[in-house]
Amino acid sequence: MNVERQLDPDALGDHIDRLYRAAWSLCGSREEAEDLVQETFERVLRKPRFLRSEDDLGYLLRVLRNTFFSQRRSAGRRPQTTPLPDDLDLIEDRTAPAADSRLQSAELYAAISRLPDDFRDALVAIDVVGLSYREAAKALRVREATITTRLHRARQRVAADLVSDSAASGAPSPSGSPPGGNPPSGSPPGPSTPPTSAARRP
Repeated sequence: MNVERQLDPDALGDHIDRLYRAAWSLCGSREEAEDLVQETFERVLRKPRFLRSEDDLGYLLRVLRNTFFSQRRSAGRRPQTTPLPDDLDLIEDRTAPAADSRLQSAELYAAISRLPDDFRDALVAIDVVGLSYREAAKALRVREATITTRLHRARQRVAADLVSDSAASGAPSPSGSPPGGNPPSGSPPGPSTPPTSAARRP
C-alpha cells in the first residue's frame, strides 16, 4: 500500500544543483535555466504537494519539465525583442572557472537542448539528474524499456552533434565528454559542471 506524504519545502535546496543542470539542458542557456528553476520552486511552494510512491527529485523534475513547456508556449505568443547590450567595465575574477571549461559546458548543454523532446527528457532524467531507469520512467510516465531506447539514441545524437560542431569550426573535439562519459578534468563544481552519467542502475 502506497502512503501519501507531503513534499518537504525545506528539502528543496537539496536538489537545486541537479535541477539547475536539468534546466540548463532544457533551455540551452544558463540565464534561462536560473529563471526556470526559480519559477519551478515558486510553483511548488504555492500550495502543499502530496506525493504517492514517488521520490522528491522525480516529482520536481516533472514540475520543472512542465514549467519549461509552459514557458515555451507563452514565449511563442509574445512578440520577440532583442535586449540592448550593456556597457560594462570588465574585471577579472580569478576565482571563476576557466573560460574554456565554461565553453565546453555550454556546448554540451546546447547540444542536449537541441534534442527532440522525448530523447532530451530521457537523457536529462538519467544522465543529468541521476534518476534510475525506474524513477525516470515514473517521472516521465513511460515504460522503462522506452527510457532505455530514448537514452541510447539521445547519447548518440549528442555525441554526433558535438563532433559535427567541432569539425565545422575546425577545432579539436571538445574534451567535455557526451552524457554517459566522464567530465573533463578540472571542470568547475556546481552548475557549471557538464552532466555526467550519474544514474543508478535499476
